[in-house]
Amino acid sequence: MKAEAFLKARLQESSRVIKETAEQAALAAKMGEVLLAALRRGNKVLTFGNGGSACDAQNFADELVGRFERSRPPLAALSLTVNSSDLTAISNDFGFAHVFERQLEAHAKPGDVAVAISTSGNSENVLLAAKKAKALGLDLLGFSGGTGGKLKPLCDLCFCVPSRTVAHIQEAHIALIQALCGLIEETLFPDAPKTH
Repeated sequence: MKAEAFLKARLQESSRVIKETAEQAALAAKMGEVLLAALRRGNKVLTFGNGGSACDAQNFADELVGRFERSRPPLAALSLTVNSSDLTAISNDFGFAHVFERQLEAHAKPGDVAVAISTSGNSENVLLAAKKAKALGLDLLGFSGGTGGKLKPLCDLCFCVPSRTVAHIQEAHIALIQALCGLIEETLFPDAPKTH
């Protein structure tokens, strides 16, 4: 297959998945309500995932702490994928399966929201952290793909991208994260000036 045809086919499939993802806007709105309620209370959002999902977790947190499109006060968020000392110490001393669970136990407070991101819904360290989030009484939002794997039944709300292709699931996750960040800013800071 020629490069142009290959790329066109990939982009068309990505577009199809995003379009089908948009049909779950009602579920996304419920997730937005959970996030908004926590942030209004002064609670924080704790995000985690592996690989590309770690990047999505980091992006979600940095859009809240920094800014998305508006010049406004920072919002409390923490990605559990960024502290290399924590990641390596916990992995070495307790095993990689516990890398998010232990951080969640250290940083989470009642009223916080945990955001678990796993394209398969079956990553062991994400599942253990999800179980810990529920044990701590946190609201738990999941981002997954396909049927949601083992993660979905653990979550209060779980957004499952209608695809089994990891790349397209990740594309839809970042689109949803960006949309949620826009909703949060629009709702909490409607008068804040747009920066771009």
